[in-house]
Amino acid sequence: MAASVAGVCTRGCSARTPSLGSLPVRFFANQQKTADERLLWSRDIRFAHRVVAAVPDCRLLELDAGIVVIGPADELTDARLAEVATATKSPAYGVATLDPLLPEGERHIAAMSEAVQQSGIAERIGMAPSTHVVQTKTLDYFFNLRNVHQIAFQPIVELDSGRLYEYECLFRPNMPMLPQSISAIVHAAIDTGRSIELDGFIVRLIIERAGAIQAARAEAGKPPMRIALNLTPASLLDDRFEARAFAAETMAAGLSPRQVTLECTEQQAVEDVVPLVRRVKALRRAGFGFAVDDAGAGYASFTLIAALRPSIIKIDREIAAGIARDDAKQAPVEAFVSFSRRIGARLVAEGIEKRSDLAMLTALGVQLGQGFLIGRPAYEPAEPRPMETLRLDAARHAVSNRVRTVVPKTQRAVHSK
Repeated sequence: MAASVAGVCTRGCSARTPSLGSLPVRFFANQQKTADERLLWSRDIRFAHRVVAAVPDCRLLELDAGIVVIGPADELTDARLAEVATATKSPAYGVATLDPLLPEGERHIAAMSEAVQQSGIAERIGMAPSTHVVQTKTLDYFFNLRNVHQIAFQPIVELDSGRLYEYECLFRPNMPMLPQSISAIVHAAIDTGRSIELDGFIVRLIIERAGAIQAARAEAGKPPMRIALNLTPASLLDDRFEARAFAAETMAAGLSPRQVTLECTEQQAVEDVVPLVRRVKALRRAGFGFAVDDAGAGYASFTLIAALRPSIIKIDREIAAGIARDDAKQAPVEAFVSFSRRIGARLVAEGIEKRSDLAMLTALGVQLGQGFLIGRPAYEPAEPRPMETLRLDAARHAVSNRVRTVVPKTQRAVHSK
């Protein structure tokens, strides 16, 4: 990558420098450096200058093809850069560690090439690396931002009474340099063999956050809060989720295992169900609730659910959506209602967004539900909408009142003419 140098700015100083083609990049660092350094590349000049202002001992280099910041690795961290980026409307940027084993000029070229790839610009200029490499670097960046990610809480309620049952914890990645959905992160982890590492990371953050909220609720005299969190089958079998060890970790965060439901997600098939059944039984004995997620889709067959004996069965949102007018969707729900009663589980319908679907699910015998109609995810646990306002008869009554209010006004306007 050839580029001419517009100027070198180091803590307020500037100087003219020859082009990259005529000089082997010594201008990046003339003095000896013993500590590890990182290099940031971006096209956003304002963002780069804010980084230099926030991180001491950085050197800034303006190029025709962008702007480079070099600084100590222990200060130019992903978390600090994410904070600056969030305050600068999340510009595209990339960051890489300088390899001290390379010659001085080559280490800066290599780091800048990696940073450009991370920024997303590489895909538009034909430098994109393999999918596996991109996924690995994305996950590394994700794990480095431990204190930046957020957790949303969506209420799950009893459909007959509207009483709050628990909150599903929904992880929201905050990656200013490389925005990603949690689904993309999960798939990257599965493709690179890091799903267990990902689940452990997310669960630990959720438990810590929920424990802090629980402590505040206890101090305010509020009742304990129940939560549900997602795990893959492979993670459930890992040693870090061994029943006694995980129960001890949960209690250390200020929660009882009886406040936690573990939802087994379906991104992975279960090749041997016997070890999974043993682990689920041990977790249930320790006090944890257990749910099979997305029943009716993916790998969650009746046979698997019967073997796992969950306390909760979650009906896939695609089945719940539009169920009021679809006999084909009502049939499997009726089967799940009968099946859940036989094994002593409760049904949760996900993705409830319409009053008519809520009415049908309740009529079919589904006990629990969640969705935008009932309560949207929020970063602080919020109360669900009152169920009496969500019934069809309540909706009809509200419309009738609205009509009675509007019609007289219209009639008065006509008579006044």
